[in-house]
Amino acid sequence: MDLYEAMRCAPTSRRFSTEPVPPEMLARALEAARFAPSGGNRQGWRVVAVQDPELRRKLGEMYLPHWRAYLRTLGMDKVLEDPGADPVIRRRIEGADLYARSLGDVPLHLVVGVRMEDLAVTDADLPRRSIVGGASIYPFVQNLLLGLRAEGLGAAMTTLLVPAEEAVRELLGIPQEVILAAHIGVGRRSEEWPRSLSRRPVSDFAFSDRWGQPLQEA
Repeated sequence: MDLYEAMRCAPTSRRFSTEPVPPEMLARALEAARFAPSGGNRQGWRVVAVQDPELRRKLGEMYLPHWRAYLRTLGMDKVLEDPGADPVIRRRIEGADLYARSLGDVPLHLVVGVRMEDLAVTDADLPRRSIVGGASIYPFVQNLLLGLRAEGLGAAMTTLLVPAEEAVRELLGIPQEVILAAHIGVGRRSEEWPRSLSRRPVSDFAFSDRWGQPLQEA
């Protein structure tokens, strides 16, 4: 699959068939994803591929309360209860809610962690929330998502399992020095792939030399 094509049509997939994910597909996606950049080339990412039905069920149980809290925090629970809500927004939230409630049925769960000692958090002392630590793990996650797309597999990446880190660590035997970074549900997508995703134009977010100066678009 052409790289640009994959980038334009790799949506979050929330509806999957029950067909198991062939191990060779996952192996190829991980083989490609490992070439992601990381600070000092420390390659701190670690992945637990969970296919056992009971473990998947337990991960789903851990995920659900944090999804519900997320719904309430953003007021999205009210959209689900409002029959007059915007149908496009309502349909999007319903899809995510169905995914959360049926997470245990998703054929493959990828629990992605990173070794704390491999992170260089250069913004730790700034008077705002730190985001820089993710620079050494999320390029790998994005590579993995694109690799899965190239294999024809759907995927949904979230961070809503992270608040349950200690319980997940105990369930999967993850050592203390590894922290959770992402959870990816993977499987055969049960809906057609879109030709292209809807996104804002480049002019909305990219500037030339100074903020506000338009950058020429392709």
